[in-house]
Amino acid sequence: MKQHRPFITKKLLATIAAIGLVGLGFSGQLSAAGKLEKEDLKFGFIKLTDMAPLAVAAEKGFFEEEGLFVQLEAQANWKVVMDRVVNGELDGSHMLAPAPLASSIGFGTKADIVVPFSMGFNGSAITVSNDIWKQMKPNVPTEGGKPLHPIKADALKPVVDKYKAEGKPFNMAMTFPAGTHNLKLRYWLAAGGINPGFYAPPQDTSGQINAEAMLSVTPPPQMPATLESGTIFGYCVGEPWNQQAVFKGIGVPVITDEELWKDTPEKVFGVTKAWAEKYPNTHLAVTKALIRAAIWLDADNNKNRKEAIEMLSQKQYVGADVEVLAASMNGTFEYEKGDKRSLPDFNTFFRHGASYPSYSSAVWYLTQLRRWGMINEFKPDNWYMETAKNVYRPDIYLAAAKELVAEGKAKAEDFPTDAGIKPSQNFFIDKIPFDANKPNDYLAKFPIGLKGKQTVSGGKIVD
Repeated sequence: MKQHRPFITKKLLATIAAIGLVGLGFSGQLSAAGKLEKEDLKFGFIKLTDMAPLAVAAEKGFFEEEGLFVQLEAQANWKVVMDRVVNGELDGSHMLAPAPLASSIGFGTKADIVVPFSMGFNGSAITVSNDIWKQMKPNVPTEGGKPLHPIKADALKPVVDKYKAEGKPFNMAMTFPAGTHNLKLRYWLAAGGINPGFYAPPQDTSGQINAEAMLSVTPPPQMPATLESGTIFGYCVGEPWNQQAVFKGIGVPVITDEELWKDTPEKVFGVTKAWAEKYPNTHLAVTKALIRAAIWLDADNNKNRKEAIEMLSQKQYVGADVEVLAASMNGTFEYEKGDKRSLPDFNTFFRHGASYPSYSSAVWYLTQLRRWGMINEFKPDNWYMETAKNVYRPDIYLAAAKELVAEGKAKAEDFPTDAGIKPSQNFFIDKIPFDANKPNDYLAKFPIGLKGKQTVSGGKIVD
């Protein structure tokens, strides 16, 4: 591989210094200038819009320019993704952002996964059936004759209470227990006073202890059909499967994750720790290609989105209609049929630090795993950050960024300089501020959820 002259700006240098990389010179395991240890790779993905960086890196030749020959392969569900990465059938994959964190602590598939790259921000929504929307709608405030957004779960609570009074389960779907859609759906429901239930591993992994809304797993592409069949009343999933419900006339997206928590990390790219250690130069080259893909996707006010949409519509990638994909990828989002609104940041891949594997994001997901009992014991504040640092690897990301800047393929000022620790955030729908340095204080603020020394045992919360 061609050697590039050392180059780094003061801004990027400050970022690197903040996470302890200065003096290392990006040598050894962080040097992509060395020979690639493995060139032929197979990566997995689920048929969702946010797999786009992988498709773009392949189609635009970014992988090939790094000396990599990559095969992309659609996977059946998120469990298969994790299992195949762990057993070595896949070199790496598109993953749900909290899944590698959950695996590191032994919830679900036990594995040591490292995350050098975030696939982007936002991109998911919560959809309910037409019948449930009809029951919710009278409870939703209006503005100019249209529903006022964001729509809170307060509007759904009377509906859920009615089902409960009649002895009927209120069934909803998400894509994977240790996944973004489960945790975002739970967050939205709980913010509206609806208990989504608790886990008590290893005895009870249903997540339905004390639940008022019964959440179960459905693979993303099957969500619309499952909703249409009446098996579930609503779901949380990534695009294009919310817009698909609108186009089919079977459901109404009521809130996007961008409205639930602005700039919420949705998916990541992950490999096993053993793979990363065995193939460090290859790992860095992959990260470089993915960063370039993310830059391309957001470049010049999304000028490349039309090409990206056509790319994703191909059967080997997402395989959805161009019109369905364009409904959200072009900066708009359609809720109730005909109610299309501007959401310019619904899909972001690079801007605002969307591709950066932030420690703050990792800590937030860990707090939610603790909140619902997937972590069923008290953990001190420092544990959250230590766990985040074992999985999320901004050092690898920044090493890749340094090389791209040196090659003139990226601008140093476009990369984050916060070293992954963001200031306290209050962009959440319930206005509860989050400080990554004080996870236990954060958990204590929620009316619904585990806090302090609480655990779930014998089907109830024990102090």
